[in-house]
Amino acid sequence: MHRLDRKTSGVLLFALDKESLKVMNDRFATREVEKKYLAILRGWAPEEMTIDYDLTNDDGVKQNAITYFHRLQTAEIDLEYNSHPTSRYCLVEAIPETGRMHQLRKHFRHIFHPILGSRPHGCNKQNKLWLEIFGLKGMMLHAHQLVFNHPITNEQLILNAKINEEFSKVGDILGLDLEKYK
Repeated sequence: MHRLDRKTSGVLLFALDKESLKVMNDRFATREVEKKYLAILRGWAPEEMTIDYDLTNDDGVKQNAITYFHRLQTAEIDLEYNSHPTSRYCLVEAIPETGRMHQLRKHFRHIFHPILGSRPHGCNKQNKLWLEIFGLKGMMLHAHQLVFNHPITNEQLILNAKINEEFSKVGDILGLDLEKYK
């Protein structure tokens, strides 16, 4: 029903019966489920933006893909990279309107602000630097909230997932305020 990339942490939804599965699959397909992600990106992305950039699936078919995001915080640390004496990062909340495979990873790479730790859709040099200096092995993408109506009662549900230890550690290194996500 709701899937996450292997390296993405956060909310994962399972149905306990076939009827609920059908209802929820239909709601995901008709975009009645709101998905919110947190991501730490390389560089300072725009304050807000809608990325409307088609993606090609594994069968070579082009699919419309739309992601809205807004920047929550910025960080700059003393980490020399290429010819720059410091490195910049930002925390964003991303809301994918469509649900294509690796959509967020590909969209953020497309605007030259890849997700920290994303492989192969990130910055391999930056990922290697973070692995060597800070031991970063994960990807800084977290499905922090799902909003939908219950398949039987139709009551609105808001499911939140706390960030994992590695996301929290990277936030500490960058001086980000992640308290409300812990």
